Amino acid sequence: MRRVAWAVAIMGWILAGDVGAATNQAIRVALYDDEGSSGKGVPRVMELLGGARDIEVTSFAAGDFKPNALEGHGVVVFTGGSGSRQAEAIGEVGREEVRRFVREGGGYVGICAGAYLACAGFSWGVGVLDAKTVSPKWRRGKGTVKIEVTPSASSITGLAPGEREIRYANGPIIVGLGRVDIPDFEPLAVFRSELAENGSPVGAMLGSPAMACGRYGRGRVFISSPHPEQTVGMEKLVECVIRWVASGRGP
Repeated sequence: MRRVAWAVAIMGWILAGDVGAATNQAIRVALYDDEGSSGKGVPRVMELLGGARDIEVTSFAAGDFKPNALEGHGVVVFTGGSGSRQAEAIGEVGREEVRRFVREGGGYVGICAGAYLACAGFSWGVGVLDAKTVSPKWRRGKGTVKIEVTPSASSITGLAPGEREIRYANGPIIVGLGRVDIPDFEPLAVFRSELAENGSPVGAMLGSPAMACGRYGRGRVFISSPHPEQTVGMEKLVECVIRWVASGRGP
């Protein structure tokens, strides 16, 4: 029943014309670029959004996440690195600002570390996704894995349904947490192959969500465990999901 409800909701967003739709007003994106953010994530997101005339990206340092600092923005983005270090860097004040922002209608995009940060299953997370990890053994490895994109995901991610390869680097393997105050998330892609190094549980990755969307308060949330921004053929995904979460202000 939950999947049916989500399918109806996604179809409603499509029919309403708000999925990926351009507006006359620029989408202002706050991109976290500080402690706990590492690798190619930040520069790659900047590069991928650079050609969109109606998207304005501002780099946010940890100390910028003060009360109401995200006011006037449409989306906040956290990329790869370490979710716990990102959480520690922005502090409880910063985490509450992210929660407030999404709760009041802002969009959240989290990739790899940013997906960990979104989860409500960590005491240090911002808690905008009703999810937890299946095991504390998160060092599953780095490499190429296969995912399967669901048909309902196409309008959100810009990806055609079906199997494809994607770069993976220790992203979260999640399940529902069961919080009654946060709506269930909807998988948009699932893992069809896995890495299971360093004593991580074999089989836990297969069939688990690789990408997911959800709601927190009036805002929309998108997370990806692997790295679409660093995968050839997925270059449009970041812009697509930015537009989707930005257009989702609910009642």
